[in-house]
Amino acid sequence: MTLSSCKYLPFYCRAVLWLLSGRVSAESLEASVGTDVTLSCQYDATYYGRLSVCWGRGAIPSRGCADELIKADGTAVTERLSERYLLLGNLGEGDVSLTVRQVRESDSGIYGCRVDIPGWFNDHKHQVTLTVVPALPHPLKVVEREVKERTITVRWFPGFDGGSPVTSYRVDLKDRFASWDGAATTAGISPALTQVTLIDLRPAKPYNIRVFAINRVGTSEASNVLTITTKEAAPGGPPLDVHVEALTSRDITITWKPPSADLHNGVLRSYGIRYRELDPVGRQFGNWDLRSVSATRDRVTLNHLKPATQYSIILQAKTNAGAGPLSAALLCSTLDEVSTTSTPETTGYATSTDGSEQEWTQSTGSFPPVPPDAPLLELLMVEDKTISLYWTAWFDGGSPITSYDLEYKAENASWDFTKTVADLSPNLTDTTIIEMHPSTYHIRMFARNSVGMSEPSNVLTVTIEDAGEHPRKSGPPCRRHRGDVAGVVHRCLCCDVATSTDEGETEQLGNIVADQWLSWVQGDRASVGAVGSSLAVLRGVTGIPWSCMEDCVKQFKLI
Repeated sequence: MTLSSCKYLPFYCRAVLWLLSGRVSAESLEASVGTDVTLSCQYDATYYGRLSVCWGRGAIPSRGCADELIKADGTAVTERLSERYLLLGNLGEGDVSLTVRQVRESDSGIYGCRVDIPGWFNDHKHQVTLTVVPALPHPLKVVEREVKERTITVRWFPGFDGGSPVTSYRVDLKDRFASWDGAATTAGISPALTQVTLIDLRPAKPYNIRVFAINRVGTSEASNVLTITTKEAAPGGPPLDVHVEALTSRDITITWKPPSADLHNGVLRSYGIRYRELDPVGRQFGNWDLRSVSATRDRVTLNHLKPATQYSIILQAKTNAGAGPLSAALLCSTLDEVSTTSTPETTGYATSTDGSEQEWTQSTGSFPPVPPDAPLLELLMVEDKTISLYWTAWFDGGSPITSYDLEYKAENASWDFTKTVADLSPNLTDTTIIEMHPSTYHIRMFARNSVGMSEPSNVLTVTIEDAGEHPRKSGPPCRRHRGDVAGVVHRCLCCDVATSTDEGETEQLGNIVADQWLSWVQGDRASVGAVGSSLAVLRGVTGIPWSCMEDCVKQFKLI
């Protein structure tokens, strides 16, 4: 009988076809990309003994397995298409379940298990339909890359993307002691990036940072949480509520409060008090005297001053990173020494160092304003044909500064042949000169108030290279130390020359020189030798020429 005659014997043919095809059990299973999946298949090995088995892709044919993946003889695996396909069950007990490692979306489809049971049409056949769907990306590993006063750079190492490409990253940042509910979020970071720099942070502040990966399925679990404290910076504000009072003809007391707590930018270490006397004849101030006291202090008395002399006094707070902005200059006159008693209401007595009494009275006159102090001019950057400058204003002479005048000339020219950028706003602290021709220039600045013009500032020497020459390295902008010694070192070594191949080592050595020079300024004359030695070390490390070292020394004299 041929199958073509089945149209006459329909029931008989259906029975034969059922016997030829064999009975097939079926089930469905869903798994996520990247997981290990086990497709179930068992037979009664106690009854049948150890039998051969195969697994294939697609519907089970009349013989064998379609697109065979793995085959076993009842004792061990004899053939395998890939190491991803495993028989991890107990073959001796008839567990021939297939395990697929790290499934992919392309693994979706029909899988067939066939156990060869002796006899006609006895094979055990089991079919599994597997659906593999993408999953969330795995959590990232995040590490610290670079920490500065106001920025933190972190880097992450992408893990498994869940079977669907990562579309973006998200970074959360919060105060260490705050809740994640209030965290600042930076979202939409390109999937091509593996690091980010967080800006506008506060110095000396601990932060928590975590990162998420995002694909079309959703957002991963949080990465490991980094706890990072930004570096200290110079204080961001001056001492507050500064008051001065003349106690005697030779003593002035100064009291103050620390800068606002949110402007400390670290641990306050000391206060610098600068004071100088006014020459009433020449109407000019003398050189600054410097006194430093611990940050635990909130008052100091200046001793051994001149009687009936007016002094200008300014303060600034300091951290290990540098000195903060100056307080407003205050004027205070010591009391007059008189040989006879004046009116009782304005006289008093102070005991001198030899035990005798001196009679004094307070001067009630006020001194008229004078021209302002010369500003301190700094180089920020030289790029192409532009020169960027920054300056620090000092005492305004008792009358508000109305403008700044900037002058520059060719190196070998006289100051009589200068170009002037006049009437710069008193609110400015930086400017950029553009369209400069290749040459070496000398630049200086003046401050003006209602009385007149200041003396010239320090002179900067700046070179604009030809476009065809190798550009001079300008380096990153230096920290603005508001005119302290460390600032001079950094301006000379970091900005003006910037030839060091190790900026961190240059900065460290620069701080050493600054500390030694400051000790010398404060009275430790032995430190001047140490300064010279450290400058020699700096030259050896950075390759900076001695001419620059000499410039640094000249700039020190401005402090």
